[in-house]
Amino acid sequence: MPINRTAARSVAAWKCSSVATAIFGLCLVVSGVAKAAEPVDFQVKLEVVKQELDPGFCWFHPRVASVPGLGKDGHPLVVLTLQKHLVADDYYSGLYFMKSTDLGKTWTDPVLPKELDWRKDGEATVSVADVTPGWHAGSKRVLAIGVKVRYSPKGAQLNDKPRSYDVSYATYDPATDVWTAWRELDMPLGDEKQFYQLAPGCVQWLVQPDGTILLPVYYQGTNPNGPYSVTVLQCGFDGKTLSYQKHGDELHLNVVRGLCEPSLTRFQGKYYLTIRNDLKGYVAVSNDGLKYGPMKEWTFDDGTDLGSYNTQQHWVTHTDGLFLAYTRRGANNDHIARNRAPLFMARVDPEKLVVLRKTEKPLMPERGVMLGNFGAATVTEGESWVTDSEFMTGGKAHEKGANGSTFAARVLWSRPNKAKTN
Repeated sequence: MPINRTAARSVAAWKCSSVATAIFGLCLVVSGVAKAAEPVDFQVKLEVVKQELDPGFCWFHPRVASVPGLGKDGHPLVVLTLQKHLVADDYYSGLYFMKSTDLGKTWTDPVLPKELDWRKDGEATVSVADVTPGWHAGSKRVLAIGVKVRYSPKGAQLNDKPRSYDVSYATYDPATDVWTAWRELDMPLGDEKQFYQLAPGCVQWLVQPDGTILLPVYYQGTNPNGPYSVTVLQCGFDGKTLSYQKHGDELHLNVVRGLCEPSLTRFQGKYYLTIRNDLKGYVAVSNDGLKYGPMKEWTFDDGTDLGSYNTQQHWVTHTDGLFLAYTRRGANNDHIARNRAPLFMARVDPEKLVVLRKTEKPLMPERGVMLGNFGAATVTEGESWVTDSEFMTGGKAHEKGANGSTFAARVLWSRPNKAKTN
């Protein structure tokens, strides 16, 4: 949120007269208190993690996890996962990863571990897409969670049997630089009618203080043309196995494809869920992360529609402020499919569940193409990162500037962030 420095200086310069002291009992408007009362603000430093143009693919789904203390000079080790979007629609390679030990000044080249590559299921090829990694401090592992997807030999997604889409996960041990192979979450038997397809695609998930995982998912019953619904799974994790314990409220919306790509955060004792729908985004709040109040359409604080539709939103969480990252209509961007560029960030009023329009800042520019599915994560107390890639195929730069860049928008906080989320 922009800081009203003129007002802050006026308050700090105000003198505590005897009349003011008598009225208020104590003069609190000294400069230090005035500064502490200012809302947390942020600046954006946009950097290019990788740039590549190739006629056969573009990089997609870049998301980071921060491993405390394992970088240089006290910095964290930043692990970035990403994959290739191939020539067919929603057709993805195995999962690559890159590393930085100096807060993004330098990066290793993308590496595809054999454990995270495609595997075969009869004639089908199995990949894991829409992956979000995160640090699990209790086990000292990076946990990467995504959607198992089955492809035909031509790259078409298959939805021909239960759990063609399923919760898949792998772990990374930063001490040994080794990944495990993909595994699927063991859900209760006999639940195929409810969870015929189950997907944690592009979600933000949470580690609870006791080490359990709250994992938002979207799911579909046995009707492959029916709408998706959303729930949050509570799972145990011992460093090796992700285990289902229970799930929370089931949220439904019979509008186009229903609800999907939910993302979860925790802020000042409550849990906030933002959800994708084809026509608009929604938000809901919970006291425990499992049971939610009614969904509310995302709007600005002036009552107008946020304008984010048929794409995801993600949380950027600070101890002293809740923020949302999103794309939207109304930014001279109707020439961009789904208005998916530029990418913005703004403060959320956590009580009214609205986006404060005046706090909106751009994170990434519109350069003639869509921005892909993005991620947001806390990296240090001083900064959070929002990561995304330009969605472009054909191997040629766009006349407006897009050149296949993978970006890290470094959100630099005006004061330290103690939030243990994202």
